[in-house]
Amino acid sequence: MADNSQKTKSEQTEQIVKPADFSTVSTAREVLEGRSKKNIFGRLLPFLGPAFIASVAYLDPGNYATNIQAGARYGYELLWVIVASNLMAMLIQTMSAKLGIATGKNLAEMMRDHYPRWASIIMWLMMELVAMATDLAEFIGAALGIYLLIPGIFQRIGNLTGLPDLLIPAILMGALTFVVLLLEHGGFRPLEALIIGLVGVIAVSYLIETILDKPDWGLLAYHSVVPYFSDTNSVLLATGILGATVMPHAIFLHSGLMQGRITTHNDHQLRRLFRFELVDILIAMSIAGLVNAAMLIMAASTFFTHGLSNIGTIEEAYRTLTPLLGGAASFVFAISLLASGHSSSTVGTMAGQVIMQGFIHRKIPMWIRRLMTMIPSFIVIGFRFDPTTTLVLSQVVLSFGLPFAIIPLVFFTARRDLMGVLVNRRITTIVASIVAALIVALNLFLLYQIIFVGS
Repeated sequence: MADNSQKTKSEQTEQIVKPADFSTVSTAREVLEGRSKKNIFGRLLPFLGPAFIASVAYLDPGNYATNIQAGARYGYELLWVIVASNLMAMLIQTMSAKLGIATGKNLAEMMRDHYPRWASIIMWLMMELVAMATDLAEFIGAALGIYLLIPGIFQRIGNLTGLPDLLIPAILMGALTFVVLLLEHGGFRPLEALIIGLVGVIAVSYLIETILDKPDWGLLAYHSVVPYFSDTNSVLLATGILGATVMPHAIFLHSGLMQGRITTHNDHQLRRLFRFELVDILIAMSIAGLVNAAMLIMAASTFFTHGLSNIGTIEEAYRTLTPLLGGAASFVFAISLLASGHSSSTVGTMAGQVIMQGFIHRKIPMWIRRLMTMIPSFIVIGFRFDPTTTLVLSQVVLSFGLPFAIIPLVFFTARRDLMGVLVNRRITTIVASIVAALIVALNLFLLYQIIFVGS
């Protein structure tokens, strides 16, 4: 790609720098131009953030539901699914970020530009449904986190009013999300800082849980690398884990976060920016993978080893942690769930904006989108559907949306005319194609089991 071509793309996506972002953008440009005198961490810091926002999608309450059920029912057996899914996620998020950097457009915009209009409309509607399923898991999980912190109070309110116990926590969660979304108006850096902080809360919470669990490290190491399914229900859970780990809306969002965040003006700067983003992805996705593994490990070493394989809900897990590990464990669990749901719900709303703007060139106020995406969650709560079952099923829905995001991503990033110097290597395209094929095959097998076998 010629420097002038790259400069044109950069200028098209360059935005007015907001006051809160000025220092970050200035430092990043100094680094890319080779003028920075800072140490390694100082040079890296302005580039950290986008992958952490995207990684929140891999730490949402849907992960709690699927990982807890997997660990309680099958012990460490499905740990390899989390490891494999996280490696897939790293590859996919790398390609997503690379697409935004190289083209100055997000994945939805690329699909709109290169697909027929009718296909773009269908894809937009499909991804909006995926986004709604995502928000359902995140919002209900956050409300559940608030509820579990002081369950007695909300139970008494429910008994007095006849309202669902989760309704008041859901209203509180909605108000909290609206407040946080205001941060986006100040620039990308304040929101990135908040999200990184919440990811830190989740990570520390599960570090504490893992210490309290005292897992069997030998079994843990074995099942981390040895693939195995004991029955068709384990396949269902594995697909849920995959849907909760590799998220369609995160693929669209990451490309959107990178377009125009830090502009470049030649191929050398372009490559440097991509290398810094690789570090961002490695750190953020490694944390996400370890937290996901810790969720399953907690359920396996606490519930499965005590014969409590029927622990199928987040509420049961919370109640059972107290007698097994003490009150501190259940409190930390609730805090981590709240941080997870709150951060991922905010990120999900951002992804919805990227999807709508990209596919149909329309943008609605963030508060209206937030209000619309909360409606299905309030319906689920109003009809008193089981929260954990809802979360697991939502993750299965997400896994069916994955091929429609991954396949176009592989196609676009393999085209030199679009990607220039950041085009995929041949081995990258081959591996990504295999990942896409595996996901499609697993989903088809799951669909067959549900329809024809009834498992």
